Amino acid sequence: MHTKDPVDHYAVIDFETTGLSPAHGARPTEIAVVLVRGDEIVDRFQSLMNPGVRIPYEIQAFTGITDAMVRRAPPVRQVMDQAVRFAGGHPIVAHNASFDRKFWERETAAMQGCEPSTFLCSLLLARRMFPGAPNHKLATLVRALRLPSDGRFHRALADAECTAHLFIRLQQEIVRVFGVAECDCGLMQQMQAASRHQLDKCVRKYVEGVAG
Repeated sequence: MHTKDPVDHYAVIDFETTGLSPAHGARPTEIAVVLVRGDEIVDRFQSLMNPGVRIPYEIQAFTGITDAMVRRAPPVRQVMDQAVRFAGGHPIVAHNASFDRKFWERETAAMQGCEPSTFLCSLLLARRMFPGAPNHKLATLVRALRLPSDGRFHRALADAECTAHLFIRLQQEIVRVFGVAECDCGLMQQMQAASRHQLDKCVRKYVEGVAG
């Protein structure tokens, strides 16, 4: 799904989960949704959820989310219904969006009226716009670019807020480097799919297509 709508109002999401893939039985344990308008975070939603399965010890150590914390949390379906309504059908941004998208789509597949969402990936865009970064993990980019952060990572709300600040910076960098008037969803989808060495050609072709 490609759209030429400006990316001026979007939802940044982050999941914490019991594992790497819903195809292997992993379930979400926490979600955060951060709404961004322009270059400002305007609202936040966060909730633990009961995945109905045990959280592996190494995951508990990594995220700090324990079985005891989620035992009395709302069920996944209830939380995801709230998250979808909060996101409001806006484009969705995530860092390493292929990971979050799998969980979002699996957990919303049975919901009536939940339309497929446009996903944008701050990890892919950062690899193209900041190739000199030591690596493109969220925490590394936050430190390298001196983005706002409270220093906590691997909890959903903290990571979603950092991703929001990173995505705002990415849009500013794209406007500065390529001289486009604005970043729209279609352009950013094309950029995240292009190789770094073909970005100039990708942007020119897209702008010409829009103008034509």
